[in-house]
Amino acid sequence: QVLLVESGGGLVQTGGSLRLSCAVSGRTSNPYTIGWFRRTPWKEREFVAIMTWSGDSTYADSAKGRFTVSRDNDKTTIYLQMNSLNPEDTAVYYCAARPASGYFTDPWRYGWWGQGTQVTVSS
Repeated sequence: QVLLVESGGGLVQTGGSLRLSCAVSGRTSNPYTIGWFRRTPWKEREFVAIMTWSGDSTYADSAKGRFTVSRDNDKTTIYLQMNSLNPEDTAVYYCAARPASGYFTDPWRYGWWGQGTQVTVSS
C-alpha cells in the first residue's frame, strides 16, 4: 500500500508558475513509478509526466519545455514544477504510483492515487 498526498495547487495568472508536491509514504522500499496526471471537464486523467524509480522522466507534449519533474534524494517527495502556465493547464492534478519502474503513461496502469490538487490559470 502506498499513500500519496498532493499539495501546491492554487490560482495563478497566465505565464506564472506553480510547484506541485507529491508526498509518498507506505511501502516505498520497492521500485515504483510516479506519474502526474490531470483531469479537466473534457479529459479524464490526461498524462502529464512520469518519474521512474531510477530518476528518469518523460513528459506529455503539452508539458515539454514548461514542466519539470524532480524528487528528493530519499524519493519520498516528487515535485512537478510548472512554468509558463496558460488557461489550458487548468485542471485537477493528481500524482499516482504503480509498482515497477518504467514509462507508464496510461492512467489505468496506476493503482494508487492521491486526492488531487486544483490548479487554476486565469487569463
